[in-house]
Amino acid sequence: MSDKNVLNFFAEAGMLKRIKRSGWWVVGIPHDESVAEHSFRCAVIGYVLAKMEGANVEQVLKMTLFNDLHEARITDMHKMAHKYVDVRDAEKKAFSDQIEKLEEGIKKDLESMRQEHDGQKTIESLVARDADILECLVQAKEYVDLGFKTAEKFFKKAPDCLKTESAKKLWAGAGDWDSGTWWEELGKFER
Repeated sequence: MSDKNVLNFFAEAGMLKRIKRSGWWVVGIPHDESVAEHSFRCAVIGYVLAKMEGANVEQVLKMTLFNDLHEARITDMHKMAHKYVDVRDAEKKAFSDQIEKLEEGIKKDLESMRQEHDGQKTIESLVARDADILECLVQAKEYVDLGFKTAEKFFKKAPDCLKTESAKKLWAGAGDWDSGTWWEELGKFER
């Protein structure tokens, strides 16, 4: 394995910092999040859900961190694109090409992880998918709380896609949650 191949892989992953999440611009959110920003919090949520569900944390973290890597090549395609493009095949092809020049052990590990994630049969794959959905819902709630009511559209179908009890419970508790108040307690002090 060439050092340049690994460095190119790192550089390509860095593209995700510049690729915007398409669902947000479709509903008119200005200055929306990047795929990398989504992936970071997805991993944080995945860690917590894995602990809550008794799943293998390392496997969940791999799935959440690498889940959207293909978007460095094909971007984040909104659900509208699925009508015209076989997005799942494009994702698989892009991911396969991305890892092709990596060391065989790394390549096999990532191939196996991707197959497990896509199969949605293990608790780890279900937790990773729920982390992805829950991150999107939390982001939508933040946008709504900031006054972007169009983000409420994500509340219609996405919650029904959650599979784990932990993710369902957390989202159920978000109804009366104000995402912008967590920091207010930090600013209080006694004189």
